Amino acid sequence: MLGISLDAVPPDPAAIGKLPAAAQRNLADAQLAGLSAENRFDAAYKAIMQLSMVALQANGYRTLTSKPGHHQTAIQTLTTSVGVAPAQVIVLDALRKQRNLSDYSGDLIPDAVAAECLASAQALQGHVLAWLKAHRPELLSG
Repeated sequence: MLGISLDAVPPDPAAIGKLPAAAQRNLADAQLAGLSAENRFDAAYKAIMQLSMVALQANGYRTLTSKPGHHQTAIQTLTTSVGVAPAQVIVLDALRKQRNLSDYSGDLIPDAVAAECLASAQALQGHVLAWLKAHRPELLSG
């Protein structure tokens, strides 16, 4: 995948440290009752992507955002980058596909799907932060 959908980059603690905080803000927004299901879903999905980028960057990679499929690559590498269970990656990838349908076809996001996206994002946050603490604690800020 290197050179096709991934670039090698040295892990940068300052850059990596910003992403978990951004994901936490998005998770808070995803829980705002006054937002539509689409906006709650979008905020939770954004947190999933930010945490996926943390996982890649902590291992010395980043997606080539100039190439199509960088969201898919970021999610599908979670098994290798931080040991997310394949079953959870399947759920995250289904949420990616739902996001594409919503963004590009105007499909509505049901409340249950927004709730699933939030729960999946929260689970991923816990997994990525635990992995960082165990394997790359020098990349954690504070």
